Amino acid sequence: PALFQMSGSQPQVGRGVPCLRCRGMCTGFEPHSWRKICKSCKCSQEEHGLSSELEDDRKIGRLLSDSKYSTLTARLKGGDGVRIYKRNRMIVTNPNISGKDPTFDTITYEWAPPGLAQKLAMQYMELIPKELQPVAGTDGAFHRRRRLTRQLPLYDQDPAHCRGLAEGEQKLMEEFVKKYKAEALGVGEVALPGQGGGGKEEGKPQDKSIDPGKAPESPNGALESAPTAGHYRCETCKQAVPGDCPVVYADRAGYSRQWHPACFVCCRCAEPLVDLIYFWKSGAAWCGRHYCESIRPRCAGCDEIIFSEDYQQVEGLAWHKKHFACLECETLLTGKPFTLANTSLLCTTCSQSR
Repeated sequence: PALFQMSGSQPQVGRGVPCLRCRGMCTGFEPHSWRKICKSCKCSQEEHGLSSELEDDRKIGRLLSDSKYSTLTARLKGGDGVRIYKRNRMIVTNPNISGKDPTFDTITYEWAPPGLAQKLAMQYMELIPKELQPVAGTDGAFHRRRRLTRQLPLYDQDPAHCRGLAEGEQKLMEEFVKKYKAEALGVGEVALPGQGGGGKEEGKPQDKSIDPGKAPESPNGALESAPTAGHYRCETCKQAVPGDCPVVYADRAGYSRQWHPACFVCCRCAEPLVDLIYFWKSGAAWCGRHYCESIRPRCAGCDEIIFSEDYQQVEGLAWHKKHFACLECETLLTGKPFTLANTSLLCTTCSQSR
């Protein structure tokens, strides 16, 4: 059964939208001045409904523009040069012949791998768990949007959406984003084993044969072991990949590596990589959130990346100094006693009154 109707009726983030987690206990979203939570119930913005599909497509469009994946974006009409994600939807029409007169069932996938024949795209969908297939109106479509919010927060790419940047840090963030777009950001492609990267070079046919005497080189110059005699294995589970089943390729990993569709996940959180958007580092694929955290600390208070070298650290967590404050009364806690529950700081007074 559908969890939410993924349509214009989907509740939007904003003041007055009730919290999905609190089930009526929270009367409506009250934005906090700098935390990404509701002042009323302390739940995240996403618990009060997701951003609109257009906002999501604009966000991914911004991420992929100025990168080698800008072909997946299009110029927004009248948008002053703004680029929007050309999200590949897939509509599948199946004849339903159970009744006297044949009818047609139409299924819309909110996203499907681009550039594929429908048969191969459907094979790809069947290789991921049913509850993760992004069919409009189902849990799968909702969870895709949820992962998009979680894995690719707008404030990890756009300084205009950051509250934690101090004077002079905007330039640092712009350089950070420019660097990851050039060195780490990638979008996986789907193809049959041995056919990744086909037709990438000016339409010139690519030699699919692998010279057994020479291992292919990955983009970082490291030699990779070549599959022998057309025998391919998944990078994550190490199981053999059937020759007639689509796999995921990551160009930054080199085309001698491939993943089962269900195995193309973040190496840190093991979540499926939304729309195959990955960040390549240390020989592994990361989601955007965990890649950014692996380069710079993330503030446990405002959830933004910290660009200052002067920040507070406790038990492996980090805070902007101005955000090292009690969750309830907002008292700054530097040099004061406090308790830490999960990632929430409480002063001794608020801790005792809970």
